[in-house]
Amino acid sequence: MNARAAARALDALARGWDIIVEAPSERLLLRPIETGSAPQGESQRLLISAARAITLKLANQKEAARPDAPVCIAVPGTLDAARAIAIADPSLDLAWPMKGPFAALPLPAPEAAEAAMQLARLAGLLPAYYLLSDADIDADAPRITPGDVAAYADPSALRIAARARLPVSASESAEIVAFRSDADFHEHVALIVGTPDASIPVVRLHSECLTGDVFGSLKCDCGPQLHGALHAMAHAQWGILLYLRQEGRGIGLINKLRAYQLQDQGHDTVDANNRLGFPTDARDFAVAAQMLKALHVSSIRLMTNNPEKQAVLASLGVEIAERLPLQIEANPHNARYLVTKRDRTGHQL
Repeated sequence: MNARAAARALDALARGWDIIVEAPSERLLLRPIETGSAPQGESQRLLISAARAITLKLANQKEAARPDAPVCIAVPGTLDAARAIAIADPSLDLAWPMKGPFAALPLPAPEAAEAAMQLARLAGLLPAYYLLSDADIDADAPRITPGDVAAYADPSALRIAARARLPVSASESAEIVAFRSDADFHEHVALIVGTPDASIPVVRLHSECLTGDVFGSLKCDCGPQLHGALHAMAHAQWGILLYLRQEGRGIGLINKLRAYQLQDQGHDTVDANNRLGFPTDARDFAVAAQMLKALHVSSIRLMTNNPEKQAVLASLGVEIAERLPLQIEANPHNARYLVTKRDRTGHQL
């Protein structure tokens, strides 16, 4: 397993370059649809997510794999980049209503296909690829295995890189601690509020939300939760805010904006993520557990409305001494979002 191989593949995907995903007795030659150019020739093959296949009415074809597996499809006729992106991106369905007909094909390399979908998510790209032939693939395309992808996503490599005093509006006696991994380019941070002592700290896991944290978006509750948590910690003995660089529940900023487009078309936040081909929640809370371990914190008072977050941290060895709710008042723009969190993802609101 080689995390650096995964890092090279992610760099290639961001630039629209080809990759080769290899698993025992199988391999896929791939080019990302979102950033890459369409190969020349007729009747191209694409690799798309199971959720996208459902939207395109392909999931019930017997050739398709198990319900949650990626799907290989054949696209007749000339396929340019604009048409390929329209096939891959559900936020464009209203603008491109006629894209077929398509046919599902047997999935040539299931294990490699699953790894490719994970790579697309890590790269913040639509989970969709051109399936290339030996004649199309770049000679220097990076090779990667599912094990390489797992090694890249392994949070145990996360370590403290730097720390500094950082007075903030909620507390003038705060300290910021930055974490870095050898492979993952994301730099997660912890903000320690108050003076650590033998008491159990209040801890909040907050996933990055540029629109809410920085621009004050009214579509979600992220900004008010962030500032509410910091002020609650300032009134407690001490606390730690773990700021996780996992925008859009782990799907990346651009895909989050696509999800916003789908919400404007009538889908809720869960359906929007799923239609894009992503899980309801793709965040990795093992990152937070590793950050707490590096800070020598084993028991916490967890500030969350999400029982799943509490359960995952407990399964990772973090002792949850108490769960503290974080209630935020709804507004006309996020009322449906909060109802969805309550009714579909089990948040205790």
